[in-house]
Amino acid sequence: MRVGFNPNKDKLQETNDCYHQIIVPVYIPHNHGYFKDSFTILQYSLESLFKTSHSKTFISIVNNGSSSEIQNYLNKLYNQGDIHELIHTDNIGKLNAILKGISGHKFKMITITDADVLFLNDWQKETYNLFKAFPKTGAVCPTPSSKVLKQYTYSVLFENFFSKRLQFSPIKNREAMLNFAESIGDPNFYNEYHLSYNLTISNNKTRAVIGAGHFVTSYRGAIFNSLKERYSNFSMGGNSEGDFLDKPVEDQGYWRLSTEDNLAYHMGNVIEPWMSEKVTALKDESKLTIEFPVLEEIKSFRFVNFIKSKIFMRVLRKKNIWTWFLQYKGLSKEASKNY
Repeated sequence: MRVGFNPNKDKLQETNDCYHQIIVPVYIPHNHGYFKDSFTILQYSLESLFKTSHSKTFISIVNNGSSSEIQNYLNKLYNQGDIHELIHTDNIGKLNAILKGISGHKFKMITITDADVLFLNDWQKETYNLFKAFPKTGAVCPTPSSKVLKQYTYSVLFENFFSKRLQFSPIKNREAMLNFAESIGDPNFYNEYHLSYNLTISNNKTRAVIGAGHFVTSYRGAIFNSLKERYSNFSMGGNSEGDFLDKPVEDQGYWRLSTEDNLAYHMGNVIEPWMSEKVTALKDESKLTIEFPVLEEIKSFRFVNFIKSKIFMRVLRKKNIWTWFLQYKGLSKEASKNY
C-alpha cells in the first residue's frame, strides 16, 4: 500500500558543485604474502590524495572484495567525511570496480588511480594546464614515461607529424623514472636513452610528454559517456585497460599526454622509508580551489580514425620507418636504434 505522494517524484537531481571525480578501486584481501604492506601503502596513498586534492574534488572508493580490516578503515573514512562515496562489492575485477565508480555520476574530469599511488602537490593544477594548453587533450598522466610513446598515440603523432612542436626533449626528472622502474620490480625497465629523452609537444611555455600510462590518469568525463561495453571478463590485465581506458580516448580523436615533471609516485607493494617522508612533507591543498579549464568538444570521424590507427600507425611502426622518425624528431642514430 502507498499513502501520499513521494516528494522526490519528478524532482530534478541537485547539481554537485564538485567537478573532478577520483575513483580508487581497492583490493586487499588479507595482510600476508604479496599484500603484507598493502594496508599501510593504501593509507599513504589516501593521505596524499586528501592533502593534494582541491575542494571541488569528489572521491569515490570502490572496495573490491577486501578484508574486514580494510572495510572498517574505509567505513571510518566515509563516516568522517574524508571520502564522498564508498561502494562495497565482492571481487568483481579492477575494471568492473572502476565502471561502478563511474556509473551514476556526471563529472567534467575523472581520475582513475590504483591504490598504491602517492600524489604530489600541484598534480591537479599541472593536469589542468595541459588540458588548457592543448585543447585536444583527452587524458593526462602525472607520471611521464618514455616507453608509452606508441601506445594509443596515433592521433597526436599523425596530427603533428611535420610540426616542429613535436620534438625530443631532455628528461626533466630522471630519478623519478628510476623510482618507477624499481616500483614495478624491473630496475632495467628503462635503458639509458629512455632515461635521457622524451618525445614532447610544446605550446608556447607549456610542454607535454607524448603518451600516458594508466595506473593513474585523468580523463575528460565525457569520454566514458559512449562506452559500449559495461563489463570486462578480466579481473585484471588482459586487454581490459586498453579497451576501456586507453582506446576510447583515441577513438574520439583526443590526445593522451603526460606532465613533463613527475607529480605522482607508484609505490608498489613494499614499504620504503621515502614514502612516509614524501607524505609528511606534502602541503595541504584540500581547501584550495583551482579554475577548471574549458574543455572544447572535438569532432571525430570514423574514416579519419581508421586512417590514423590502421594505416598511419601500421606504417610508422615498421622498424626502419620508426627509426627514421625518431631521428627526424631529434634523436641521434645511436639513440634511435635503441630507443
